[in-house]
Amino acid sequence: MADKPKILVVEDEPSLRLLVRKVLERSGFEVLEAASGVAALALWDTDKPQIDLLLTDMVMPDGMSGRQLAERLKADNPELKVLYSSGYSTDLLGKDLALKEGINFLQKPYPPSKLLQTVRNALGIV
Repeated sequence: MADKPKILVVEDEPSLRLLVRKVLERSGFEVLEAASGVAALALWDTDKPQIDLLLTDMVMPDGMSGRQLAERLKADNPELKVLYSSGYSTDLLGKDLALKEGINFLQKPYPPSKLLQTVRNALGIV
C-alpha cells in the first residue's frame, strides 16, 4: 500500500459520491471516482497498481452490479480490498455473499464517522 491509500469509489448518486470523496480526502486518502461499473473499469485499466480499496455501491446502472465489478477487479488483483455499500438490506443482496456491517459492508445512509471507520478497518489501518 502506498503512503496515501488510494480508494476507487463507485457510486451512481452524484451528491453521495461527492460527499464520500470529500470525507475520504480530508482524512488523507487519495480518491478516484466513477458513476458506474463501466466507468470504474476504465479507471482500473489506468490505475490498478495503485488502487488499495474498492468502495462500491451494490446496485448500479449500465448493467454491472458492484458485486460483478468487484469480481472482475479481484480477478486482476486478488489482494484488492472491497467494501460494499447499499440502501438495500443485506438479505436482499445475495445469500451467498458474506456481507458484514462494519467489516465489508456499509448500510446506507451512513455517517462520515462510520465511513471512515469501515474504510480504515478494510485497509487494516488502526
